[in-house]
Amino acid sequence: MKEIKKLLVANRGEIALRVLRSAREMGLQTVAIYSEADRNALHVRYADEAVCVGPPASAESYLRGDKILEVCRQLGVDAIHPGYGFLSENAHFARQVQQAGLVFVGPSPEAMELMGSKLAAKQAVSQYGIPMVPGTEEAISDVEAAKQVAREVGFPILIKASAGGGGKGMRVVNAETEFEEQMQLAVSEATSAFGDGAVFIEKYIGAPRHIEIQVLGDEHGSILHLFERECSIQRRHQKVIEEAPSSVLTPELRAAMGQCAVDVARACNYTGAGTVEFLLDENHNFYFLEMNTRLQVEHPVTEQITGLDLVKEQIKVAQGLPLSFGQADLKIQGHALELRVYAEDPANNFLPDIGTLTTYVRPQGPGVRVDDGFEQGMDIPIYYDPMIAKLVTFGQDRTEAIARMLRAIDEYQITGIQTTLPFGRFVLQHPAFVSGQFDTNFIRDHFTPADLAPAPDEETLKLAAVFTAMLLETKKPQATPAESEPAGTSSAWRRNRLGLR
Repeated sequence: MKEIKKLLVANRGEIALRVLRSAREMGLQTVAIYSEADRNALHVRYADEAVCVGPPASAESYLRGDKILEVCRQLGVDAIHPGYGFLSENAHFARQVQQAGLVFVGPSPEAMELMGSKLAAKQAVSQYGIPMVPGTEEAISDVEAAKQVAREVGFPILIKASAGGGGKGMRVVNAETEFEEQMQLAVSEATSAFGDGAVFIEKYIGAPRHIEIQVLGDEHGSILHLFERECSIQRRHQKVIEEAPSSVLTPELRAAMGQCAVDVARACNYTGAGTVEFLLDENHNFYFLEMNTRLQVEHPVTEQITGLDLVKEQIKVAQGLPLSFGQADLKIQGHALELRVYAEDPANNFLPDIGTLTTYVRPQGPGVRVDDGFEQGMDIPIYYDPMIAKLVTFGQDRTEAIARMLRAIDEYQITGIQTTLPFGRFVLQHPAFVSGQFDTNFIRDHFTPADLAPAPDEETLKLAAVFTAMLLETKKPQATPAESEPAGTSSAWRRNRLGLR
């Protein structure tokens, strides 16, 4: 057993605070790191010790593995939890941590490297008969050869960066005439974003659902799945709303996808918490997409339906302890939803809206959980992801979880910036979401900025009606002399109409 007494969290914001809380409950001493922009952040104040590792830019602070390791040496740290983002899937950093005699709370560097390449991952899991989207099995750079593959697969096809993520280096090609241009764009973007221009081709599934399976493995050969999360409500290929369980999976399909996820993890001798992602088509055929070798942003919904603390399980596994439960011990309890509350303007193409949290009051009450790293009066830094919080609700069933989310959105008071809260309310009330009949094209098919325009209240409608009547009255043509009353006649109605007394 590798004893951990002091844990450093190599991250910031809500995930740093969330990890620190679980570590404190386990009786561990904690160390936070921060950039100059995060000097007053909540995770800095919460940890037992905190050290500044550089200027605001990530490349000069949170991505400086050498500085982080130096802090560990100076403070006698035993282990590093990377959270998600930053260095969490950096195999080189994980290897450096191990070489420094420290515990990396995550999978092995080898597992990261294998699953970090979509092509290598596909090759590794092929021996287990995992369903794959039709396409190339290796990187392809020759345009004519790639075009031939596309013809065989059948348009539309998807060109994807092998080292990609977050929608970068990804192009949908609907016809052969646009193939060459789109491939060049994908290669260029992949090279710029990841330093690796390798791309591959897949059949484009036009209306998929994005289903992911949470897995957990220990160093003693036990690998389990903790059921699924539905992640189909996305903007720019990034998730906005997640839920567990999915409203469309049958017990049989859940079991089949769960077993495939376990096999994917077994293909790379996975340890710790990881996520296997699948596409589910309209006929409920599922295809392996990729594996994320870290804790996911949306892990709270899995925690809510299983009763587990995934961060604690990660730390236990990193210490060399076996999992204390088996697959048969895990049951789905209730339903959970998560809304990512971003400092973004949904009415303006979800562009970041950085500013000061003039008002910031969290919702409370039964079944409501808020994972955040801010408080009223704080600024949203321009240097990092604009997520403010993860708003999570839990209910006995999906209907109750949705009702609680709507109530929590109404209670969440944020002013000073635009957020995704109004968008969340729109989604949760939309018939497609309520019925469970939606896919990753939800925003394209159902949402326009006008949907978020506030509805006028009754008093406003009355005033508008009066004003409209007045305008119409003033525009009526005046009577001509020929239409005038005979001399000497009088009409009370006419005098009133002309404003005479």
